[in-house]
Amino acid sequence: MTRTADAALIEPLATGAELRVTGPLDGSPVLCLNGGTSTDRPGTWGASIRWIVRELAPEFPDRCFAEVRYRNRSWRRIESGVADAAAAAAVLADRTGRAPQVLGYSMGGAVGLILACRTPDIARFVGLAPWIPDQLDLAPLDGRRIDVIHGSLDGWLPLIPGVSVASSRRGVARAREAGADAHHTVIRGAIHAVAFDGPGDLLIPAPRAGRWRDLARNALAPRSDALRPRATPPGADARDAHRWAP
Repeated sequence: MTRTADAALIEPLATGAELRVTGPLDGSPVLCLNGGTSTDRPGTWGASIRWIVRELAPEFPDRCFAEVRYRNRSWRRIESGVADAAAAAAVLADRTGRAPQVLGYSMGGAVGLILACRTPDIARFVGLAPWIPDQLDLAPLDGRRIDVIHGSLDGWLPLIPGVSVASSRRGVARAREAGADAHHTVIRGAIHAVAFDGPGDLLIPAPRAGRWRDLARNALAPRSDALRPRATPPGADARDAHRWAP
């Protein structure tokens, strides 16, 4: 293992990917999965997940936040990412005796849901602007807790890649039909990213980043009712979100 400037520990995984751990090694594990891209590129420590972990780790001192750097971050090689995530989950389970909760951003949402479908012990998934492929069979998620958080402007801005709110809404509806305790919250004015890379190790929060943090914190909290339904704003299509966050 090596230690970073912000006291995180980095260790290699059996697949050749890397695991970056913030918090106690024997803490309750949260597996954190980054987004990706359409082309074959080496994995990175994604800014959005890094920012969320930096914000949440001090608030959950008993949690082990474990970020995965994929070998290849292309969504066209998603099975490679799933294998990396599975290797990380195995390390966490061996170390803590517990299956992790999963926190997935963008492509990491698909990676995390595929892993959860294949790993019955994963009880909770939190998706930040997650990609939920329409062809993914969500039947194995019966009885699991699924919280999806999405920015209202995601997928609407020209020339900016993203994931549409409608697609994650469809995924949540399918998860509910499969028997999952599934919830969908839309953040008004938020885009796809939670944060961006700045100079050096600096992370620059995107618009509404604080709201992403607060909702992710609630979703990971022990209380199953941490997220409360909100009224749909006037003029909004009630089918386009199950909850709205101001």
